[in-house]
Amino acid sequence: MSVWPALAATAIFVVAFVFIATEKINRVAVVLGAAGLMALLGLVPGSHVFYEQHAGIDWDVIFLLLGMMIIVGVIKQTGVFEFLAIWAAQRSRGRPYRLMVLLMAITAALSPFLDNVTTVMLVAPITISVCRRLGVPAAPYLIAEVLASNIAGAATLIGDPPNIIIGSRAGLSFNDFLVHMAPVTLLMFLAFLVLARVMFRRSFVHHPERFEAVRDMDARAAITDPRMLVRCLVVLGLVMAGFMLHTVIHVDVAVVALLGAGLMVLVTRADTSAYLAEVEWPTLVFFTGLFVMVAGLTETGVIGLIGEWASDAVGDNYLTAATGLIFGSAVLGAFFDNIPYTATMAPIVENLVAGAPDPVTGEALWWSFALGADLGGNGTAVAASANIVVLGIAARAGEPISFWQFTRYGIVTTVLTTVIAWGYVWLRYFAA
Repeated sequence: MSVWPALAATAIFVVAFVFIATEKINRVAVVLGAAGLMALLGLVPGSHVFYEQHAGIDWDVIFLLLGMMIIVGVIKQTGVFEFLAIWAAQRSRGRPYRLMVLLMAITAALSPFLDNVTTVMLVAPITISVCRRLGVPAAPYLIAEVLASNIAGAATLIGDPPNIIIGSRAGLSFNDFLVHMAPVTLLMFLAFLVLARVMFRRSFVHHPERFEAVRDMDARAAITDPRMLVRCLVVLGLVMAGFMLHTVIHVDVAVVALLGAGLMVLVTRADTSAYLAEVEWPTLVFFTGLFVMVAGLTETGVIGLIGEWASDAVGDNYLTAATGLIFGSAVLGAFFDNIPYTATMAPIVENLVAGAPDPVTGEALWWSFALGADLGGNGTAVAASANIVVLGIAARAGEPISFWQFTRYGIVTTVLTTVIAWGYVWLRYFAA
């Protein structure tokens, strides 16, 4: 490995990572600047960065996210998300904790299939509106929702951006994630429901007179186009079936998402400007620049060197490796956005897996990595994209959430769920 290119790539990446973590400069501008600088210095593999999956931009990730964003953008035009929020408020009968549980349940049910960033973008504004009607502070509900979303999103390939990166790198299918991640995700979510009752207990103030106004709202009126909703649900069901059967029908999940988006647009004749406005273009550009940055580390040999060091440190003790991936990823992921962290670590974990004595142990390392990266996203206010999105929505709505207000709840949640995740990995893959 040539020393100077490796040092240059590392320096560019570290500086960019610091700017991303501190949010001193817009993160999209940071990754584009860093990617451009690496290209200018010849640290990335030229035109190959656009064509080689493990040495450049992972287009499977980009197009999977694009397809799902378009699908959600079309579904949003039906008003079904507003219906769910009003329904939850009415079903709770104005009881704050019951309302929180229902909103978290809706968020958790959507996150595994619509990705957590998209889900919180849809649910958070509605939550603010309902909380104002009930006269309760919105911040605890928003924090609880995003924490629940990050937990529930771990259940599937598309639920959390780190999973998309890991699945693409490791060749893990939608069904693989369901079988290995969904059971522990459900357990962690149930534990979080109990924890939320304790953490947010001081915010649960019941105003019976406020509930009267919500009780009289017509939830069904929120659905503006029932026929369009039926068509959307049929197509969404086909997309979910495609995700679960993609290893049988041999169609990549990114292609399934794009076909589903095209079919939904075709059968609903949705407003093009409306659903394209829902696409998170900055997020897609961020991913693209990030992959170029990671390609610079891979091409200059930095990733390989770190992987060799990690393999030597672990030796033959793969339980230690799994433990390090769970807790180490949770700690590091809590201080840095888990998307760049996952993209950086994925090649290193791949090297560890290559030396595993059997496929089960190798997969256990991937699941440990996925759990740690996903759960670390709850650690601080800047640890996951969903967190940042919710804080922005809250600030614009006049319901600001400070860094430490979020973080003090996030740290407790991360500790609890990470311990549960470690116990699950140990029992399922190493105790036998």
